[in-house]
Amino acid sequence: MTERRSLLGARRTALLSGSALLCALLSSPVVIAAPAPAPSAAKPSAVDDGLGDDGFYLEADVVIRDDANKTIAAQGDVEARYQGRTIRAQQLVYDTKTGVITAKGKAQVISADAGVQSAEEITLDDKLRAGVAYGFSTILEPNIKFAASSAIRRSETVNELNRAIYTPCDICAKNGEPKAPSWSIIADRIVQDRGRQLVYYRHAVVKVLGVPVFYAPIFWHPDPQAERSSGMLPPRIQKSKRRGFSYEQPYLVVISPSQDLVISPQINSLVNPFLNLEWRKRFYSGEIEARAGFTHERDLETINGDLRKVGDDTSRSYILAKGKFTINDKWDWGFGLERTSDALLFDKYNIGRVYQDNRGLFNTDSRRLLTQLYATRQTDRSYLALSTLSFQGLRSTDNNHAIPYAAPLVEARYEPADPIFGGRLRLQGSGVALFRDQSPLSAKQPGVDSRRATGEGEWRQINTFSNGLRAEPFVSARADYYNIADQSLANSKGQSISRTMGTVGMDLSYPLIRKAGASTLIVEPMAQIALSPNAQSDSRIPNEDSISFEFDETNLFEANRYPGFDLYDGGQRLNVGVRTTVDWGGGRNARVLVGRSFRSHRDLMVPARTGLQGTASDWVTSVSVAPIAGLSAFARTRLDSDTLKVRRQEAGANLSLDRVRGYIRYLDDKTAISGTAVQDIQGAGEVYISKTWGLTFAGVRDLENDVWRNREIGLLYRDECTRLEIVYQREETYNRTLGPSDNVLVRLTLATLGDAGYTDYDDR
Repeated sequence: MTERRSLLGARRTALLSGSALLCALLSSPVVIAAPAPAPSAAKPSAVDDGLGDDGFYLEADVVIRDDANKTIAAQGDVEARYQGRTIRAQQLVYDTKTGVITAKGKAQVISADAGVQSAEEITLDDKLRAGVAYGFSTILEPNIKFAASSAIRRSETVNELNRAIYTPCDICAKNGEPKAPSWSIIADRIVQDRGRQLVYYRHAVVKVLGVPVFYAPIFWHPDPQAERSSGMLPPRIQKSKRRGFSYEQPYLVVISPSQDLVISPQINSLVNPFLNLEWRKRFYSGEIEARAGFTHERDLETINGDLRKVGDDTSRSYILAKGKFTINDKWDWGFGLERTSDALLFDKYNIGRVYQDNRGLFNTDSRRLLTQLYATRQTDRSYLALSTLSFQGLRSTDNNHAIPYAAPLVEARYEPADPIFGGRLRLQGSGVALFRDQSPLSAKQPGVDSRRATGEGEWRQINTFSNGLRAEPFVSARADYYNIADQSLANSKGQSISRTMGTVGMDLSYPLIRKAGASTLIVEPMAQIALSPNAQSDSRIPNEDSISFEFDETNLFEANRYPGFDLYDGGQRLNVGVRTTVDWGGGRNARVLVGRSFRSHRDLMVPARTGLQGTASDWVTSVSVAPIAGLSAFARTRLDSDTLKVRRQEAGANLSLDRVRGYIRYLDDKTAISGTAVQDIQGAGEVYISKTWGLTFAGVRDLENDVWRNREIGLLYRDECTRLEIVYQREETYNRTLGPSDNVLVRLTLATLGDAGYTDYDDR
């Protein structure tokens, strides 16, 4: 008989039942290891024991060797180590003849591939790899918890649990007492197969907030410890007037480590099913993402207030794709593909995130699609972009035959590294060829094709004097060449038009700074003088790229305010303003800008609605303030130069606090490009009544016509592992063919059950 005192204090976990057992395991000081082969996960100390492949180590308060029965029994704070695995228990019996090890009393098995496993009693083979446990529980990264009345470890990769529970949720209250998890899966049998990266269930019941919501005799999902695995993603459930009851079930197919596919059939009670697909593929030099959808259905139209099917069944589809690839360290190329067979397809089937995603170099307006192919070359001093653009308008007023396509569009910039005459020189070039199938004025007339080439250079020098005055003289010159081909004219081969322009000017600013404790006040008077020949209007040059133009604080001190090339600023101008900034520290600040522009003569090339046509422009103001952490607000206003009446105003606020998050925006535009006054207010947010329960809301109100364009309100529950939303939506479409729609949406996300690895395209 041999007796030895323990040199190392064993770390133990009290064994209970159900969530109490798991809660106790969570509070244990044992280091929980992630399963192999995660390289960044911490490993328990027992892994690096220095025993090699054959060494065996045993320590306890008392160790008894029974040669007659071929057993070794250990009692009292037992710890055994073999091949990177550790057993801790109060009692341990090792049968040297059969190699079976039995551990009782707060038993634990610690290994790198299975984390920390606890049980009332564990029986293992001589390799500590396969065995049986009673009163079993384990916690695996990331915070995955299993408990079972019994567990069988079939192999290094397969565990079988009987009368078991699975949950990724918190099961401990703040005071350490056990609590019911927000959601869990209870099953007669659970099999975790790490080799196949799946978890299987027999007679599974899913409980959410303690309420059974789903039963399946056979159920499975990807192993939460797997980096990526095929399986079902959260469903999308909706009830709407247009489609009736709608159930969409996405399924993720992992084709390879660099490629996957999401198949999302949408089953509707009032219209035919719709199939959505999303494919992603990463290459050595780039990536492709593509979304597509298809159905075979009749058209929908509101007749006498009722939504009806009209016309014949036909194929309806869409595709939204993008790709970008690296050619070498300077050159890239890419594409964006956006097309639909039906202008209202996205509205009918609630296809989200159509216009928000960026699929190339250029973005377009809402309810317009853009297909583009481009190549770029970029260095520290230069940039070159070659592209082709094709548009598809989805608005009821759009005539796609009259919308031009660009082939090609060229943009280039170059800036020499060395100063030129003590200043910075920047050279720019641009060219575009536009083609139209039809005239915007008449379907019987062919469209006007145009080609433009532009070269531009700007020199600017920055000077800061000892008294704080900052002066930046600048000189710019530009030359344009146009070729206009109007097929309706006798001279259909085109007319060539050239023009040149130049500007000499200076930017002046004189910041005045005063500090008072932690606060800083900066008052900065600013002025810009720009001298150019008077702009000459040429009716032969179409305005293609400068139609959408607003005068505000962002271009107050621009010598040429137009965003494109077809129009340009001319004459002698003086732009003045005062910018005031107050900084109270801690992210709290306020900024105010007031300014206007003067010119020597009226410029009839400038649209009157902009407030820049006369000798004295409208007043522009800008205010932004962040008084406390989590709250910011802004306002931009343009006031009539004579009456000071508001001609355009935009204001908004953003709030992000513990229980309240949201935004609000207000727009009042009496000079909109459409010629119709616009006044609307929109907002969205979440308000939490308690730590987990809250309300969501969103809406857009057309104040000019006193109608809601869309609105929604919903009930929200969220915690560390569950997010449930029940949302009511009232939608108005841009095309009155469909009419309004009332929708009820259910969004449920359960952590580890398809909550990652795909994009949620639900619109809100």
